[in-house]
Amino acid sequence: MKTRFEFAALLLAMGLPMVATPISTLAQASQDWNQVYADTGKGHRVGDPDAPVQLIEYVSYTCPHCFAYAQESEAELRLGYVGEGEAAIEVRHFLRNDTDLVAALVTECGPPERFFDRHRAMMLSQPVWGPKMANATPAQRARWQSGTFGQRMQAIAGDLDFYEVMEPQGLGTAQIDACLANEAKARLLFENYRANAAEFGITGTPSFVINGTMAEGTHTWAGLRSVLSQPQGGAAAQP
Repeated sequence: MKTRFEFAALLLAMGLPMVATPISTLAQASQDWNQVYADTGKGHRVGDPDAPVQLIEYVSYTCPHCFAYAQESEAELRLGYVGEGEAAIEVRHFLRNDTDLVAALVTECGPPERFFDRHRAMMLSQPVWGPKMANATPAQRARWQSGTFGQRMQAIAGDLDFYEVMEPQGLGTAQIDACLANEAKARLLFENYRANAAEFGITGTPSFVINGTMAEGTHTWAGLRSVLSQPQGGAAAQP
């Protein structure tokens, strides 16, 4: 019989979503803490809110190092640390450019409890759409800077195939277009980004905060794994 860890790993290998449920349904949730989701007001958290390790990830969708971190950490971090209740992860957006904003608007689109599925899809598809961003033509870049706010955001999303990335997540074109035209949401994301970055002096990505303390000099899964392998996240995790 497969263990819960093995079954979750199989879902990831098959590209199937691990849907999280709102924290209000905690009483009905299984002991797989990947099923427990909360909007913190500053970001999105998955895992036991009382886990001994509370990890905040500051990530940029256009950051190659963030892609490498996501790819290398997912199985052990989500299925091991989070799934077994040892850690909770909170993702906070770090907006380096317009594409980051567009990607954040798209991942924020749809049911909140499905955020981590959309986040994973966007981050892990970076090798597909990243070169399209880097090699955008002058005509494309001009279109990204002209028209209404919604038109600019939609032009970026269309040229980088974000609509196709999100189709398996159940988002249609009309729904994504409406989210990309939401200037109030975009302003909120930007304000949260500035406040979140200022809180711990975040200047680059990926960056990590463990139990309220910045993990200085830690920007890779190998480095973070070393810290997490220490009791309650090591020295950086002490209150």
